[in-house]
Amino acid sequence: MGSAIIPIHSSWHSTEIETLKVHYFATHQRVFFPNSKRSKLFPIKSSTRPGNGNSSAMKKDLAVEIDPDSAADLHATSTPNQALSRRFSRGLVFNLGSKGSWDAAEVGSAVVKRFIGDDEERWFMWYHGRSKRESSDSIGLAVSSNGVQWTRGAKNASSCGDVGCVMNCSEKWWAFDTKGIRPSEVVIMSSPMYSSVQWLYYTGYTSQEVDLSGVSYIQHGLLAVADVVPRDPSYGSSREHTSKTAGNQKDRIFKSFPGLACSQDGRHWARIEGDNHSGALLDVGTDKDWDSLFIAAPKVVVHSSDDLRMYYYSFDAENDHFALGMARSRDGIRWVKLGKIMGGGSVGSFDELGVRNASVVRSHQGGNYLMAYEGVAADGRTSIGVAVSSDGLKNWKRVQEEPILEPLEDDGWDNRGVGSPCLVHIRKKTDEWRLYYVGVGNDGRTGIGMAVSEGSDITTFRRWEGI
Repeated sequence: MGSAIIPIHSSWHSTEIETLKVHYFATHQRVFFPNSKRSKLFPIKSSTRPGNGNSSAMKKDLAVEIDPDSAADLHATSTPNQALSRRFSRGLVFNLGSKGSWDAAEVGSAVVKRFIGDDEERWFMWYHGRSKRESSDSIGLAVSSNGVQWTRGAKNASSCGDVGCVMNCSEKWWAFDTKGIRPSEVVIMSSPMYSSVQWLYYTGYTSQEVDLSGVSYIQHGLLAVADVVPRDPSYGSSREHTSKTAGNQKDRIFKSFPGLACSQDGRHWARIEGDNHSGALLDVGTDKDWDSLFIAAPKVVVHSSDDLRMYYYSFDAENDHFALGMARSRDGIRWVKLGKIMGGGSVGSFDELGVRNASVVRSHQGGNYLMAYEGVAADGRTSIGVAVSSDGLKNWKRVQEEPILEPLEDDGWDNRGVGSPCLVHIRKKTDEWRLYYVGVGNDGRTGIGMAVSEGSDITTFRRWEGI
């Protein structure tokens, strides 16, 4: 077994560099590049990349510059969308893609990172999208100079300076991610060999259905309403199907697992296979375990050089609520579960039916952990809450009983629910937090919104309303 020392940058800008020791088995882990007759030894096994299969792209740096040959397929997201009223679109910074684009039907699962240079700042957002012609989700990349106005691509990102769709479902019949993929976290690294390396933790969906026989009728319907996982496209769109057949035996929900991929440019990704036979990093629990149905949204935080923490969610059928669990790893590839860390709130609360989609960051001041999470009410309405922990393990406490962000009023673009939070810490003269989130309207239309904190106060956020 070999090992390598790779310095890791934290999720937000910092002059301090942490180190992570990455262990790998050079005797059996290989990377396979499409259209190549030979495989090269590398601590990964396979590669999925839309467009070309030239492995030289792995040596490129993160870049905002756009390939001029692809400029015709790019478009910027207005701030807010100029076709919508200011009142309706309050907070909206990323709408559905243009007609015919890969993300014209749905967007979500925003993972936002901010990079600081000598005289500029650069923002990257990985997110999932789906076209009106496809039934499965893919992962795309958009870029920005301010985190508000985003440049996106309508097609596959074909070069290292391009934007658009950057990762599709696996085509291997045995893989865990053949039905859909959604990003959960990107850990930014640096190494002597490359200027930057990114590890993408994501949710992969299989064609295997979740066994809902032990879930009550009410919760069965809310699982569908919550859009936990992709549903069988033969029954129409997930939201249309939900309204007609929630609680019916035809309501089919697909099982999900956590996965990992790596990249040199944030656009061309090579999958890293876990120990599970399907390539997933973790398997679901046994029938009696709280996470026996699925594992979703693996958010990873680097605690120290040999201590990575993964926060994920599932649906605890025995207790009838969504819950967050945790796993721990020394190398970011092999994980050990630690159990459930947070469940449903009190009766009548905004998170009575449970918590999911956690975004966890470690504070540079004191080392405490902050978690923004999606809370599900008894009627299926989703809001965003916040919790804190001194050690990031099982000692999580809700900061307050009320959510920090709720759906807008009846005429708002996100009046049905808000969730999938992504926290970004901006350290300037005065601290500021940005909260990126996914909003859903009554018509099922999705978008990505942004709210900002009142200084360093993590309990008060207001939707972005423009400059």
